[in-house]
Amino acid sequence: MRYIGFFMAVMIAGCAQGPSDKNHLILNASPVVGDVGMRNAKVWCQLSQSTYSECPSVNLLDSVGERISVVSMKSLQLGNCFQAELTDLSPGTRYIYFISDERGARLSDTLVIKTQPLWQYRTDPPELNFLLGSCAYVNEPEFDRPGKPYGGGYGIFNTMADETFDAMVWLGDNIYLREVDFTSLSGFVHRYTHTRALPEMQTFLSKGAHYAIWDDHDFGPDDSDRSWMHPDWSRAAFEAFWPNPASGVPGASELNTAQFLFGDVEFFLLDNRSHRVNHTLGSEKRQMLGSIQRDWLLNALRNSRAPFKLVAIGGQMVSDAAIYENFAQFPEERALLFDAIDELGIRGVVFLTGDRHNSELSKMQLPGGNWVYDWTVSPLTSGSYNHEEEPNTNREPGTMVGIRNYGVLNVSGPRKERVLTMTVKDADGIALWTHSIDAGQGYGLN
Repeated sequence: MRYIGFFMAVMIAGCAQGPSDKNHLILNASPVVGDVGMRNAKVWCQLSQSTYSECPSVNLLDSVGERISVVSMKSLQLGNCFQAELTDLSPGTRYIYFISDERGARLSDTLVIKTQPLWQYRTDPPELNFLLGSCAYVNEPEFDRPGKPYGGGYGIFNTMADETFDAMVWLGDNIYLREVDFTSLSGFVHRYTHTRALPEMQTFLSKGAHYAIWDDHDFGPDDSDRSWMHPDWSRAAFEAFWPNPASGVPGASELNTAQFLFGDVEFFLLDNRSHRVNHTLGSEKRQMLGSIQRDWLLNALRNSRAPFKLVAIGGQMVSDAAIYENFAQFPEERALLFDAIDELGIRGVVFLTGDRHNSELSKMQLPGGNWVYDWTVSPLTSGSYNHEEEPNTNREPGTMVGIRNYGVLNVSGPRKERVLTMTVKDADGIALWTHSIDAGQGYGLN
């Protein structure tokens, strides 16, 4: 077992100045691991207001606890956030790490990073376990709307922390910006800081790896699109708080779009806000993805060898109910995307979506015979609603869930016979429904 300890000697703007003989630095929230590969990983942490001028920096320790190298943690200049990019790690290795200050005092518990194994051309792919969820509203009465609190049920994060999982995929609305937050970058930072510090979330954040997309409530105002004047604030705050893979696509570096491989499953993290044009502006203008992102996605899907291609995006894609912000409100772009998936013979596409404050599974068979799926998982802690009466003819019967919940996604089996299993659980961890997609049998739904 190898040990990684983190110091941070990099000076940052925002560290409070004070006498060095006072209290040590403290963390605002549990460290978070992201972007885990076979030989790399990222670690995020955030300092609370400190009482002296020394700020953290990073040490790697060998198995007997001696320092073998130093990796400086990069200051992100927002909210006292730092990220470290760890490289030259070994595949399939369990590392122990902790955050400490330059005096050697620990700022965090002892935590774990697990790198991905090198299985290609050697063994069958590993069994994979992911958690999914969206719509995490954390109450702050001073800035919330009057009346009944919209958030609650925070114990769901304790339940999720008890699961065995490789990674959590946050499917948007991971924070809820309030009216008071929209007018400054500091407002964005406050909202992330307040949400991330939720006590019930700490153990969960410390486990597995975490990946995220955004939707309207972490991009800007409700239902926001490319008319939002400060996508720079949205992007800066998102990148400060999420140790995601590098984002952006050729020709559109502003897109919060990323791609990564976990085991034999490929994830595509899409941006449904930066190029969005309101659907009420008509057929010649409306779009959700935009041509650059859509063409990139199709090319990436066509080149992927993954049996399951998991496309994470904030809004529902396969539902044919043209309401609210569903992709069905953008019929021209929807037809372009699904027609191309059909014509290119792309198999194994599963959209992972949030937004709707309910969970359900939708599926659609394309004219060429392939199926596309849309698993909506929502909400975690925001208000929940049962939308059983919505006219979504592509809904799989019995999958509507109108209470707070989360998703468990398992991929297992031999390389050519992989099975993707989807389970929705309530806040207490009770399974509400389970469905499977069998790659070895033409992606039929069980």
